[in-house]
Formats: sequence, structure tokens, C-alpha cells
Amino acid sequence: MIRKFSAALCAFALMGAAPASDWRPLDPEDTLVIDTTQGRVIVAMAPAMAPQSVARVKLLAREGVYDGLQFHRVIEGFVDQTGNPNNRDGGVSSHPDLPPEFTFKLKIADYLAVSAPSDATTGFLGAVPIQTVSGQEAARSTDGTIRAWGAYCPGVAGMGRQAADDTGNSEIFFMRAASRRLDRDYSVWGRVVSGLDVVRLIKVGEPPADPDRMLKVRVAADIPAAERPRVSILNDRSPAFRTLVRQVRIAKGADFSICDVELPVKLD
Repeated sequence: MIRKFSAALCAFALMGAAPASDWRPLDPEDTLVIDTTQGRVIVAMAPAMAPQSVARVKLLAREGVYDGLQFHRVIEGFVDQTGNPNNRDGGVSSHPDLPPEFTFKLKIADYLAVSAPSDATTGFLGAVPIQTVSGQEAARSTDGTIRAWGAYCPGVAGMGRQAADDTGNSEIFFMRAASRRLDRDYSVWGRVVSGLDVVRLIKVGEPPADPDRMLKVRVAADIPAAERPRVSILNDRSPAFRTLVRQVRIAKGADFSICDVELPVKLD
């Protein structure tokens, strides 16, 4: 607990120290704003990782399908599930099911690893923590890409599905805590960059006795400019970010994980 607190303090201190050039604004077209009964959640979507899942979430938000839906399955220390039009598992939208997007191709030139043990590397793609194949496998790449996947750390957003891999549709979930067993089993489409405290306030139950709801779900680009939240994340290639990683690694020692890196965010 002491180590985790120290890492959070490091991130907080760096927010004030990092120059403006170290911050990267999020694209409003790929930012989701969810107003819930517990407060606002802002999600940085990741079309480079799961383009069809992101497109579906945006479509359903713009159709108003998500407005008013319950968080119908909420497990402490695990996930908040929502997005089913019938407010229970198995509900789907009027659109066809989606193929799995459990892994994606990552351009090696665009990637800077946070850690590189012998069996894998970890880092970030925008706001989303990822893992890739090992450095040895990367060295065998003939097209300048490597296989990568989202890491189910706190705040990561995934597509729900039924038993078959190709049954993602409208259900979405947000991680209250890390659960890496979900890696490469559910499509990652983004990460909460503001409002993780709200995610953890959503009332627990399967279903909850008095479920919280998504009151309004909007793509940030659709919100009038004067009302739109302006969100920036610390660039993972900036000196401030690398300092943060070093400090967290020192605090955690051999227990260091990509999930320990809390990506600093600015809201204007």
C-alpha cells in the first residue's frame, strides 16, 4: 500500500512539472464522455487496437442506445458491465455481432516499450496499456510490425460477448481493478482517463439492488465546443513520462507491472 501511494504521488508531482510540449491532447472524435448517476467518466478510445469495436460504441452512442442503461453486473475488484438494451446479459443491439479484435498489429517504429523482459514487452498505445510479443519475436518481423494486445489494467474498457468469440455487440465493461486473465480473450477498445473513481463507485451486484445508470453517452466531438471537456495525456515519449516509469519501477521493484503506471491526465 505504501509503494502504491508513493507511485501516485510521483504521477501527481510530474503533472505540475511537465512542460506543455509533453502533453498530447485526445482527439474528440475518439473520446467518449459518459455521464452516470455517480458522475462523469471519460474514455480514450483506441481505434488502432479495435477499429470495429470503437466504431460500434460510437454508433450506439450516437443512436442514443446507451442512454439510460443500467450497470447490470458489477463485481467489486473486477468489472462494471453495461450496454445491454435489456439491462441484463445476452441483450444485443439491432446491429450484427462483431468479430473478435483480441490482438492487433503494432508498428515497431511507433512503439517505445516500458519494460522488456525475455518473454514479452509492455508499454502504451496512447492511453491504453499493452503487451507485445518478445523482443526475439519482434526481431524476426519482416514487415516492421509485431503482434500486440490490450492489458486489462484498472480503467481499461472491453467489449462484452457471449461464449463464442464473435458475439461482441453492444455490451461494454470497465475494469475496477486489474485482471490480466482477460488479455487476448476480450476486445480492448479504450481506457478510462478521467473518472476511475466513478467506475469504482458504481453500485455492486449481479444485478445491483438499485443499479446505477449511464444517463448520457456522447462522443466528445458531438458536444458543443464550449461544453466539451478538453483532455490531454502525458506523452509516453516525453522525459516526464520516462521519469514517472523509473520512479514507479523503483517503488515496486521486482513486482513492477504495466498496470502500476498511472498515466497522468489533464482536464481543461
